[in-house]
Amino acid sequence: QVQLVESGGGLVQAGDSLRLSCAASGRTTFSSYSMGWFRQAPGQDREFVAAISWSGSRKDYADSTKGRFTISRDNAKNTVYLQMNSLKPEDTAVYYCAADRSGGYFSTFLRASDYEYWGQGTQVTVSS
Repeated sequence: QVQLVESGGGLVQAGDSLRLSCAASGRTTFSSYSMGWFRQAPGQDREFVAAISWSGSRKDYADSTKGRFTISRDNAKNTVYLQMNSLKPEDTAVYYCAADRSGGYFSTFLRASDYEYWGQGTQVTVSS
């Protein structure tokens, strides 16, 4: 089992950058988990943002974040990151990281239902 804690959210202006972190803990091996970032705005469904395989060899992005957001991981620090550049007001949401132990070297998961473990979320607000 793994526990996830997100940090790095905040209030920024359009065009600014933020880096979210998700620290994993527990009696498990972080490097064996595929990781993902999702977000949920008020009144909307949780949506996929980015995902990374346990090896770090594959990364996938939502069309809305491709080219602006970068997902990465540091298995030595049990942490996954989401670098967000050129932020827009429509990026405003609570951002969640998720983990799942299934999947192979190049496996990423794009659906929330694919993930077993979730963090509590961190708020990102982008003002215009």
